[in-house]
Amino acid sequence: QVQLVESGGGLVQIGGSLRLSCAASGFTFSSFAMKWYRQGPGKERELVASITYNGGGTAYVDSAKGRFTISRDNAKNTVYLQMNSLKPEDTAVYYCTAEDFYWGQGTQVTVSS
Repeated sequence: QVQLVESGGGLVQIGGSLRLSCAASGFTFSSFAMKWYRQGPGKERELVASITYNGGGTAYVDSAKGRFTISRDNAKNTVYLQMNSLKPEDTAVYYCTAEDFYWGQGTQVTVSS
């Protein structure tokens, strides 16, 4: 049974940090590129960051560059999203996905003053 379980979301103040985790099971995690998407209130789902199967390459949406870092630990079947200098516009439900094929249920991130 394939599972992607996100955790680490919550309420944080402007300028704060959060680290999201996504634990995978039921498939060969190390063979899949992984991505983080987000969907803010009233907005379309947006690709935030991606990482290649071996962690050798990463990419970010412009609004996340310099603030967010995606990483993975294939020994733990887990992908992370470190988010720093958070802004109100980062408020969204964050989803991890394995190449847009398998999806997690999402974790809420709320940035508030």
